[in-house]
Amino acid sequence: MTAPIIAIVGRANVGKSTLFNKLTQSRSAIVNDTPGVTRDRIYGAAELENRPVLIVDTGGIDVNTANQIELKVVTQALWAREEADFVIVVVDNQAGLTGTDREVIDQVRKAGKPFFLAVNKVDSASQHFILPEFSELGLDNIFAVSAEHGNGLYELIEAMAQALPEAEPEPDFGEDDIRIAVIGKPNVGKSSLINSLLKSERCIVSDVPGTTRDAIDTFLEWNERRFVLIDTAGIRRKGKTHQVLDKFSVIMALKALDRCDVAVLVLDSAEQVSDQDATIAGYAMDRGKACLILGNKWDLSKENETSFDEFEEHVRYRLKFLEYAPVVTVSAKTSLRIDKILPQVEKVYEEYSRRIPTATLNECFERAIQKNPMSSYRGKFMKMFYATQVKKRPPTFKCFLNFPQGIHFSYRRYLVNFLRKTFGFSGTPVRLILAGKRKGVDS
Repeated sequence: MTAPIIAIVGRANVGKSTLFNKLTQSRSAIVNDTPGVTRDRIYGAAELENRPVLIVDTGGIDVNTANQIELKVVTQALWAREEADFVIVVVDNQAGLTGTDREVIDQVRKAGKPFFLAVNKVDSASQHFILPEFSELGLDNIFAVSAEHGNGLYELIEAMAQALPEAEPEPDFGEDDIRIAVIGKPNVGKSSLINSLLKSERCIVSDVPGTTRDAIDTFLEWNERRFVLIDTAGIRRKGKTHQVLDKFSVIMALKALDRCDVAVLVLDSAEQVSDQDATIAGYAMDRGKACLILGNKWDLSKENETSFDEFEEHVRYRLKFLEYAPVVTVSAKTSLRIDKILPQVEKVYEEYSRRIPTATLNECFERAIQKNPMSSYRGKFMKMFYATQVKKRPPTFKCFLNFPQGIHFSYRRYLVNFLRKTFGFSGTPVRLILAGKRKGVDS
């Protein structure tokens, strides 16, 4: 299921990042009194009355010149219209209603999406009123809040929860269908890659980044198996948006990752692995998806005399957390090694879906512990009673111990690496749950 998206917009220094941190219960957004601190969009997961949502903290609208105000306002409105399910417009009660606030509200209103006006910095009991100029806007959803202290947030959250769109049912994929999310930053060749696989022009291919407006599901049969290709090239728009919407790649990747089994991370092999590449890769790992790394445009890398070993070493250095993901170099333009992709995806999917018999699993852990015994915990001997696989996709194992809290993260990593050495698990994350056991009951 794809989580609804909520965008927080407004001019600089009205408290958007503070509100983001409260809603996501994190400190992800940088909070500072200096206007313009949040320069890139920040994404965080939250729940509204047990419904998962994705909240986006946007940079403040620049107020230097009229032209910049217009460009930024239009950009935010386009984002709200095309990607967000609804918008929170944040204003500053202490500063009053500014011309920029009015522009933002007007443009978001024209976008045709539901939105809420959060009048922020209503902090003390003596300030529990909204300045008349905000009330005179004639809006229904106006909320007096203090993002810093949490005042009034319950009412805002309750109203947003009621406005959430109905959850869309998952498409009826076949049990053996392998769902592939093709993810990556703009202009790395995602649509071209899919077209090369399909040997058709079902997706629009162009040198202009972001030609595809939305994610497109395309079905492909190979080796008596059906694959569902999810294209996430719809990242930037042509026209006025220019570079400002580059970060849509993360949003589109998140949407696709919610629905996939295998994430195919496409990199431009002729360029360095960027922070944005790493961010998108991190979301694949966090969501427990199998992963295959593709270095596209290998024909250009060969011209630069880059060897595969050099490219792989760079990828491993920049994406240390995906050390288990296979790396394949291809060229969508020349179809170089395109025929290697689906066999690798199928192999990774089989590892992702693998189930280990309980007896075999416990024998593996016994060997691991014999080779490298667990340390004592507060002077007491530590013992693993047994282990079992509780789920697949990704493979998840639960180990029952007398003192699970005594397991150091390095020993947990050792156990995961031993599992990989024994069983493989190429291309898939492996998760380990440590639990206690008392009187035959999990604790």
